[in-house]
Amino acid sequence: MSYKKILTVQDISCVGQCSLTVALPIISACGIETCVLPSAVLSTHTAGFTGYTFHDLTEDMPLICEHWRKTGIAFDAIYTGYLGSAQQIAHVEDLFETVAAEGCLKIVDPAMADNGKLYPGFDMAFVENMKHLCGKADYLVPNITEACFLTGTEYRETYDRAYIDELLAKLTALGCKNIIFTGISYAEGKTGVVVYENGAYDYYEHDKLPNSCHGTGDIYASAFVGALMRGKSAYEAAKIAADYAVACIKSTAEEENHWYGAKFEPVLGKLIAAVND
Repeated sequence: MSYKKILTVQDISCVGQCSLTVALPIISACGIETCVLPSAVLSTHTAGFTGYTFHDLTEDMPLICEHWRKTGIAFDAIYTGYLGSAQQIAHVEDLFETVAAEGCLKIVDPAMADNGKLYPGFDMAFVENMKHLCGKADYLVPNITEACFLTGTEYRETYDRAYIDELLAKLTALGCKNIIFTGISYAEGKTGVVVYENGAYDYYEHDKLPNSCHGTGDIYASAFVGALMRGKSAYEAAKIAADYAVACIKSTAEEENHWYGAKFEPVLGKLIAAVND
């Protein structure tokens, strides 16, 4: 296996086990050189914390990209997570054009919404810009809420296969032909991930845990990217990432004071074993 180099673009929440503080260790643990482009630096993430600091790095992003371009640095994959503005989306599109090595995989997690609502600070203008970025991705990793906003579809908490198929058709119409659709539940007590690759549908189902944790979407996407870059098929990578995210949630279940994230570090060994299997 050749030694791969990946760039991940998202914020640094210094405390909170999300975004770059999970992407960097998880993808690195998969055996991939992981380079970062921070979009912002926060003292903590914004879910449940108050009084946090925020430093926007939008103006730095094109300067960093230009230095890489002049230096001849290029990446085998570019993976984007939380982006804070339409301008940051435009900078990522420039990255796709300037520092992508031949055959570079582009993976977009349109981290902007959950539970039927956009995250604070986002509006439909941001969604329109995200649609354009999603169309340039090789793999798109949305949840149902994000898929609904991207496609102008009514959000439902209960649904059937036909509803998911409709969303998949609308998502691929944006331009991305491969969708890793997370949090899809067809039966009570179960959830899973749909892998839709060039028109072929597959589904990996697992138990739905009673508790949830902040940052598990970032954990999932990072594990998927790491496994994919280690040569696993999209379905294998989606399964590995799902099993790992479940293990992270289980490792946190008994920790009443650990409300701000998932304890992903103690179970990294399971992920390493899976990608090396």
